[in-house]
Amino acid sequence: MPLPRLGVVIVTMGTRPQELAALLASVEKQDAAATRVVLVGNATPLTDVDTGANVTKIPLTENLGCPGGRNVGLEALCASGEVDVVVELDDDGLLIADDVFRTVQRLFAADPALGVIGFRVADENGHTMRRWVPRLRSDDPLRGGQVTAFLGGGHAFSVRMLREIGLWPAEFFFTHEETDLAWRALDAGWKILYEPDLVLQHPATSPARHAVYYRNTARNRVWLARRRLPVPLIPVYLGVWIALTMARTRSLSGLRAWWGGFLNGVATPCGPRRPMRWRTVWRMTRLGRPPIL
Repeated sequence: MPLPRLGVVIVTMGTRPQELAALLASVEKQDAAATRVVLVGNATPLTDVDTGANVTKIPLTENLGCPGGRNVGLEALCASGEVDVVVELDDDGLLIADDVFRTVQRLFAADPALGVIGFRVADENGHTMRRWVPRLRSDDPLRGGQVTAFLGGGHAFSVRMLREIGLWPAEFFFTHEETDLAWRALDAGWKILYEPDLVLQHPATSPARHAVYYRNTARNRVWLARRRLPVPLIPVYLGVWIALTMARTRSLSGLRAWWGGFLNGVATPCGPRRPMRWRTVWRMTRLGRPPIL
């Protein structure tokens, strides 16, 4: 079977020029060349970004958020008919090996049901933070296999899968967009593979550094439940996360923002409701993470 054609999407706000240059260089050095690389500028003209001839720049006049910006790149690649697999990378990430794309191609070629490959994210010392491991109760970031989630910083999508289930939920703007897409993929019968040998080097940062983190986290969890869960699981899922948030959050301002987002998620439209089937709930449970956590 021929190896699938591979494209790359990177979204940037133009605030990390050195990291972006290093990332583009690591993409260029891959031993399996990408057919096309798309660089999306979220509210940035990209005029100061020096790229190779194989990079298509798409500057946007407004910030569409992470999922909205990625959708622009995905739409460009899917419409081109030139790629079968898309790799998406954070602009402050780095591919430290030169065979990442080749490995991605081989994995997709070997399994037609594979929809998503999640990379292992590690800091400059090779350490993978616990929250970067897409499993519950797992302290071993080197254990790969089928999972129910993936990290947005480094992953690969089947274009066939995207055409079936749709793109990122742009209205989420930031946080939990990966979960919405993962649940749709699983419900459509696609596999999600965590492959720890595919490494994206990334700074060990906290998502709470973003001002919208607490509010969007709560709002998007409510939207996610309303959009994707069977009715009996909605109060269970939200109740679990209310309890966990109250136990974990030490910032009073953060809690106020979280509850503001929660109420906003209840009161505002969340998009079309397409709940997962009960057999998907059972499949996720067998994979180690039922959709209540």
